[in-house]
Amino acid sequence: MSIQRALVIGAGSGVGLATAGALTAAGARVLAAGRERDATDPAHVAALVAEADPDLVVVAAGTRPRMASIEEQSWESFSAAWNVDVKIAFEVGRAALARPLRPGSTVVIVSSGAGLDGSPLSGGYAGAKRTQMFIAGYLQRAAAARELGIRFVALAPRQLLAGTAIGEAAAAAYGAEAGDSVEAYMKRRFPVALDAAGVARAILSIASGEEHPQATVLALTADGLQEI
Repeated sequence: MSIQRALVIGAGSGVGLATAGALTAAGARVLAAGRERDATDPAHVAALVAEADPDLVVVAAGTRPRMASIEEQSWESFSAAWNVDVKIAFEVGRAALARPLRPGSTVVIVSSGAGLDGSPLSGGYAGAKRTQMFIAGYLQRAAAARELGIRFVALAPRQLLAGTAIGEAAAAAYGAEAGDSVEAYMKRRFPVALDAAGVARAILSIASGEEHPQATVLALTADGLQEI
């Protein structure tokens, strides 16, 4: 499928910024929403979807978790990703169904490999990212029941992303436990790096229907996409 119009939520940095750039370079008209638009607010989300009238919606927004062991977390820090990342995926998905998007449209929720493998130094982040995967499945089920022809996919990068604030913060925390610098930890854990541009390429591949067209949850490493 050729993407004509796209909405990227969380386009101010990282994967969202890279994806908005890749889509623009591919000739799509992109509405890039950053922190100035509250994507946890259902009215704001509905307005964004109406304004963009998209073939592709990318949810790349989220909060940066506090990196600390559980005994050092407060409930507020532990639950932050539930109140932001999960709520954004929920509200965007509901808006896509309510409009609804055109048949053949795709919604990609950028989740995390933490939701598959755990992340003991990031509070409730791993659980929130796993819930995003469940949400993608629930949304797909609802779309299929109504025969809307909309595809929902949760994409879980299974490596810390090189060059991103959240990836470097996690590498610093886990590296410190092992006595490694950020650079040494990343090289040891992920000899072949995955960056935001690599995730953006995967998103465009998913939206075009080129790979794993029936999958609802996909993992991504430097070696490519894998069904979960």
